[in-house]
Amino acid sequence: MEIRTIKTVKGKAPFSEDKIITTVFDDDIESPLISIHPDIEYQEIKGFGGAFTEAAAVTLNKLSDANKKKIIELYFDTENGIGYNFGRVHMNSCDFAEGNYACVKENDETLETFNIERDKKAVIPMVKGAMEYAGDLEMFVSVWSPPAYMKTNGEMNRGGKLKGEYFELWSEFYVKFIEAYRNEGINITTASVQNEPKAAPTWDSCVYTAEEERDFVKNYLGKKMQACNVKLLFWDHNKERVVERARVMMSDKEASKYIGGIAFHWYSGDHFEQLEMVHKLYPDIDLVFSEGCYEYSLGQSDAVKIGEKYAHDMIGNFNNYCNIFCDWNLLLDEKGGPNHVGNFCAAPIMADTKNDKVYIHDSYYYIGHFSKFVKKGARRIGSSKWSDILDTVSFKNPNGEIVTVVLNRSDKSEKFSILIGTQRADLTAEAHSIATYIIK
Repeated sequence: MEIRTIKTVKGKAPFSEDKIITTVFDDDIESPLISIHPDIEYQEIKGFGGAFTEAAAVTLNKLSDANKKKIIELYFDTENGIGYNFGRVHMNSCDFAEGNYACVKENDETLETFNIERDKKAVIPMVKGAMEYAGDLEMFVSVWSPPAYMKTNGEMNRGGKLKGEYFELWSEFYVKFIEAYRNEGINITTASVQNEPKAAPTWDSCVYTAEEERDFVKNYLGKKMQACNVKLLFWDHNKERVVERARVMMSDKEASKYIGGIAFHWYSGDHFEQLEMVHKLYPDIDLVFSEGCYEYSLGQSDAVKIGEKYAHDMIGNFNNYCNIFCDWNLLLDEKGGPNHVGNFCAAPIMADTKNDKVYIHDSYYYIGHFSKFVKKGARRIGSSKWSDILDTVSFKNPNGEIVTVVLNRSDKSEKFSILIGTQRADLTAEAHSIATYIIK
């Protein structure tokens, strides 16, 4: 059994690599053991990626051509980067835009003024740059708010609801956006009904109950997206309510036929069991991690902790049937923005736009331990571990190689063994480390 080992250890160079060739045969040890069963297969892994927000694109445009190329390559190149093949864009503004905006003029009752000229300035060029490395880049769009005139509160921020008389017009808005992107050579294949439909923050937002979201899909949006060959994601909010939201949407035959998956965020805690329950109830839909980030102040002082949070969440999600991972902002500036409401956050890569410098945070490497080595079309495979000292998940790539990720968030090293059939490898997980083991 040959094992290629890639490690990222606190205080040491990331993605350090060595090989372990072992002919050790199992001698019935019982602990500490990670046992892997390649013949037991679970969900297919469909992709990894991040969000092409206006904030990310505007920040990228402020850098030199060399640094622009470097950042896109770091994310989307399979050899020199971490191999992203999935992306998210926002329709109209979100908090990580330079201000509130819509793709139509205010009070346009016909959508005759619809255009994506603002997206063409920065977002679309960034997406096209990524496509040069990831030609099969899969894109989905999320919505933060309809135009202000379509909402009960008369503004794009602070929640409010979509007025009933605009359901049809708003659903046509999605069609125009998707067609406009396709005219630019960017094929959006999935759309989220609404980002965080339970929240009414100070930034771009719109509230739907589970029943309202279901009825909008069933009576208006679903048929239009089906005509565009676009699948819908619903919920797009925290994990603690995925079961209750799924029950409402998926129990309706007319609504559920348009659904491709349920999207979720991490801001309310682990709740991994919710994902397993949704899969048990509705095994044919995708479980899509569509957003997660940390506030910028924490990003400055606890970079390793943030990386460990990403890896812990990814392992828990994948072990409970998640099959797509999509991070939040691909890039932010030295302030953790731009952000039009002061909701500054960290990103895996950040830039000092004043001095044309690029900073790669630990979270980039922690995510890369999955996205770089777990290939599209891989399947999660059976694995078990002796305790909660380490977090771990295993996959089988389309070429048959086994990929096991092991995370140690503790302050001390832990010895352990990987067992596959009759062969065993004796290994060490260093304190505050993540390692990817590629087993042939």
